[in-house]
Amino acid sequence: MKLIFSNIKWIMLISGLITCSMILSALHPNLGLTLTFGETMDGNLANIIVRNWGALIAIVGGMLVYGAYHEQNRNLVLVVASISKSIFILLNLVYGQAYLAKSSPALVFDSLLVIIFVSYLASKSSK
Repeated sequence: MKLIFSNIKWIMLISGLITCSMILSALHPNLGLTLTFGETMDGNLANIIVRNWGALIAIVGGMLVYGAYHEQNRNLVLVVASISKSIFILLNLVYGQAYLAKSSPALVFDSLLVIIFVSYLASKSSK
C-alpha cells in the first residue's frame, strides 16, 4: 500500500496518458474500434457514438493527468475514473464476450487501475 501512496502521482500521470490515447477513437472511429474490439461499425450513428465514446475516455485520461498534479481534486478524479473504467469492464464482461480476445489488454489494464485507485481511496479515507 505504501508503494501506491508514494507513487500515486506517477500512476495517475502514466495511466492518464495511456487513457488519453483513446482520442484515436474520436479522430478515427474505425481504427479505434478495430484496435480495441477487432471489428468496426459503419454509418453516421456509429460515428457519433464511437467519437463521443473516444472523447469521453480521453477526457477521463486528461482528468487523471490533472489529478496527478492537483491533490485537492485527486479523490474526485479517482472516483470518476474508477466508475468509468468499471462500467467499461462490466459491459464487456456482460455483452462483449465475443470481443474478449481483442479487448482483454484494455480490460486487464483498467481492472488493475480500478484496484489501485480504490485501494488508494480506501486507504486514504481510513487515515
